[in-house]
Amino acid sequence: MVLWAIIFAIIALIAGILKFTEVPGHISAIAKGLFFVFLILFVVSFWIQVL
Repeated sequence: MVLWAIIFAIIALIAGILKFTEVPGHISAIAKGLFFVFLILFVVSFWIQVL
């Protein structure tokens, strides 16, 4: 899942450099969402392992 977040972030950066108007905003939102989902799953799995 982190890989997908990184891929979408790279695509958003490339689209931003090439001056596409709406693409970077949408793709960066997807990347942020995937990153936070990964972060939540990581914290939950870490917490379960500690208990």
